[in-house]
Amino acid sequence: MMDHLRRLLQYDAWANRETLESLRKAAPPPKSLRWMAHIVGAEFIWLARLRGETSPLAVWPELDVGACGARLEELSRRWPEYLDDTSKSITGIVSYTNSKGEVWTSTVEEILTHVPFHSAYHRGQIATDLRAAGMVPAYTDYIHAVRQGCIR
Repeated sequence: MMDHLRRLLQYDAWANRETLESLRKAAPPPKSLRWMAHIVGAEFIWLARLRGETSPLAVWPELDVGACGARLEELSRRWPEYLDDTSKSITGIVSYTNSKGEVWTSTVEEILTHVPFHSAYHRGQIATDLRAAGMVPAYTDYIHAVRQGCIR
């Protein structure tokens, strides 16, 4: 299962980079940039929850394209570091308070599954927004990443 989750997070990192590149081609629509920044902020929050730390970013941070890129690069190092920690069990329970102040518990597996799906949802919003603005969104389908050898 951990290998599968690792592949999903590799896909997520690749798809986030591809989406960011589509935002760099021209001045991105404000909503697209806001969603991209949210993807970054949310991933930092989930990683912090898993580590029992405080996130350095808000759930809806104000980031420009360059800052999103720098933070995505950081995440692409930090997620594998977390996964490589052999003391982590995917059945472990994580308690946290969400942005609405609600207290929840989830397993590590649930969180590691949620992160790529949450990001994919918002990448879809970005793709729709970019098309509406006459721009070409990134092609970020999972199967495309597999076929291209972008994840291992």
